[in-house]
Amino acid sequence: MRTYAEYQQLVEGALSAQLASLGEIPALLFEAMDYSLSAGGKRLRPVLLLAACDTLGGDVNEALPFACALEMIHTYSLIHDDLPAMDNDDLRRGRPTNHKVYGEGMAILAGDGLLSAAAELVLRAAVCMGDLRGTKAAEAILRRAGVTGMVAGQVMDVTGEGTEPTAEKVAYIHLHKTADLLTAPIEAGLILAGATDEQVSAGCEYGKRLGLAFQMVDDLLDVEGETAVLGKTTGKDAAVGKLTWVAVHGIEKTRQDAREQVRLAVEALKSLPGETNFLKTLAQSTLNRVQ
Repeated sequence: MRTYAEYQQLVEGALSAQLASLGEIPALLFEAMDYSLSAGGKRLRPVLLLAACDTLGGDVNEALPFACALEMIHTYSLIHDDLPAMDNDDLRRGRPTNHKVYGEGMAILAGDGLLSAAAELVLRAAVCMGDLRGTKAAEAILRRAGVTGMVAGQVMDVTGEGTEPTAEKVAYIHLHKTADLLTAPIEAGLILAGATDEQVSAGCEYGKRLGLAFQMVDDLLDVEGETAVLGKTTGKDAAVGKLTWVAVHGIEKTRQDAREQVRLAVEALKSLPGETNFLKTLAQSTLNRVQ
């Protein structure tokens, strides 16, 4: 197994090249897409995909286009989330958000472009593989990013803003807006490595629990974190009436629930063969993150 930094380096070295490989993209569109795509960040989702593939002895280089596509999907969602019609943020990863630099119209198109590019990348890679692993991995990524996954969670997030927070609403948002896009890399990475259905199911349980814990910590950071460290504005959730775990359960219960979700994530790894310490440590580190 590689280290987190080594997986991250693989992704950083491939992202812009994968985007450019699609052909002649209009210069301003490419610039706007690449502005957000190359803004850094943890690259958690592509790292998870590569690590999941590596855990079962899969080919990390073969999985790389899928990992880059997943980061493109995540980046498009951030560009659109930051728009005035949604979360209306001016800061992302310590820099002005896409629409503050390129305008709202181009920001929308940059997000559209990244989503389309991601679909093209995974399908192109699947065609080249010559078996169904790539097709199944592409389906998993696009399904969990789509109208029953991340987008479904975003709908509840947007329409629920300012309404009475309930445990059911918040769980739905967390499961779909966040956890689906953290389950997708595990599901796709294991599929690419040739995992059995039972192994993929265990990986999905890990991804779901990790995703729930990640968003719970994110909710805590919006209350307790610092804008300069997070690279985005804090304190906005309560100000605009966002449906968060903290709003329903309070700070201490949210912290306890995050710990329990990490415990369940680690428990799910026991059903996977191979070296799973990387995934275990990553889940546990979620509780200590500051950005």
